[in-house]
This record gives sequence, C-alpha cells and structure tokens, in this order.
Amino acid sequence: MSYVDGFLIPVPETRKEEYRRMARIGAQVFTDHGALEVVECWGDDMMRGKQTDFFMAVRAGADENVVFSWIKWPDKATRDAGNKAAMADERFREFEGSTIFDGKRMIYSGFALLIDSNDMGETV
Repeated sequence: MSYVDGFLIPVPETRKEEYRRMARIGAQVFTDHGALEVVECWGDDMMRGKQTDFFMAVRAGADENVVFSWIKWPDKATRDAGNKAAMADERFREFEGSTIFDGKRMIYSGFALLIDSNDMGETV
C-alpha cells in the first residue's frame, strides 16, 4: 500500500528560486531511491486564520511563504530505505548547512494512504 511523506516549509519569498533548484535536485534524488512522485507547491491563495493556518503552523514571518509538499512511495518499507539512501546521497551535500529555509520550523510526517482517486480500492 502506498505511503506518503508530507511537508510544510517556511521559505523566504526572496529565496524562491534557490528553493526551486534544491527541490528539483531533491525530487531526482528521491525518485532515484524509489519515490513514485514528488510534488512541491508554492503558497498562492493562502488564507489567514484567526486560530490556525499554514503560516501559523510553521511560524512564517511577514517575508516568508509556505511550501506544501509530499513524496509518494510504493510502501512504507520503500520509503524507509529510500529516505535513508537519499540522506546519504552526495547530491544533497551542497545543501548541508543551507539557509534557504529554517529547517527547525519545517513540519514533516509520514502518512498511510486513506484514499487515492487514482485507485479508489486502496484504503487504510
């Protein structure tokens, strides 16, 4: 059963192109290590809430936007092995210590697939 890693990432508006470059390299790395799909979305029509919203979730500053992204894997075992291999991949070395975004405010977690409109028979 498919498995998904989800991310919310605060990124300064002025670092969008740097982030895009890093994300393209990351997408190649993750797909080379078994990911089925990597999607990166730049905040566009973002609502501001009174109690919760995407900006508050990552404590985004006035000069920051929020990236919403996910990586789809064939299953959790492939994800676990793929993440480990990706983190050791040399292509990520140039981003070590990067200031493109504040990783301490990034939110990420793994999710078991509940519904996929491309395969309505697949559920948790």
